[in-house]
Order: sequence, then C-alpha cells, then structure tokens
Amino acid sequence: MSDCLFCRIANGEIPSNKVYEDDTVYAFYDIDPQAPTHILVIPKAHIASVAEITPENATVAAHIFAVISKVTKDLGLESYRVVSNIGQQAGQSVPHLHFHVLSGRDMTWPPG
Repeated sequence: MSDCLFCRIANGEIPSNKVYEDDTVYAFYDIDPQAPTHILVIPKAHIASVAEITPENATVAAHIFAVISKVTKDLGLESYRVVSNIGQQAGQSVPHLHFHVLSGRDMTWPPG
C-alpha cells in the first residue's frame, strides 16, 4: 500500500533504526519510545491489524512472535510487554499490523 507509513518504512523509502529484517518481517526502534527499549515489529505485507488475521495469513503473525522471541533474546531483554492496538479507540495510529515490544521499566497494570 503506497500511502501506508509502515509499508514505506519496510520498503526502505523512509529511514528507520532497524533491529531485524527478513523476507517477511521488519523490526525497528520506535521514534517516540514509551519505554527505554521500544521496538515495533511489522509484517512487510500490508495487514491492517490483528482484526485482519485470517487462516490464510496467520503464519505471518506466528512468524512475528518468533521474531519477537529472537530479538528480545538477542538484546538480552528478560522482561518485556508486547502490545498491539486494534482500531482508533484502542490507540492504533497506523493502520498496519504492528506489535510494540516495550522493556526497561516497570509496566503498570491495567494498562491505559
């Protein structure tokens, strides 16, 4: 999707601080971090949110979680939170599936 911010980042059209990349997934540091470590993990294919995960594209979501596990181990993160906002009321500001990986501070509960 040519006007999608995260598609443009994954395609290298917009610079980012890359953490990980393969044929399916791109991970990078958030430009407005909400924790000392704040990484976004996105699929390269445009999927608008968790609400659009189907049996046909579910392997992409599973791969994202494998990447999150790898990246957090590589960075030595022992404790972290993974968040995906779905829809405007939940705080999704970019309509492209993405998972926030936050670490380095105490996380409160309930969030929000």
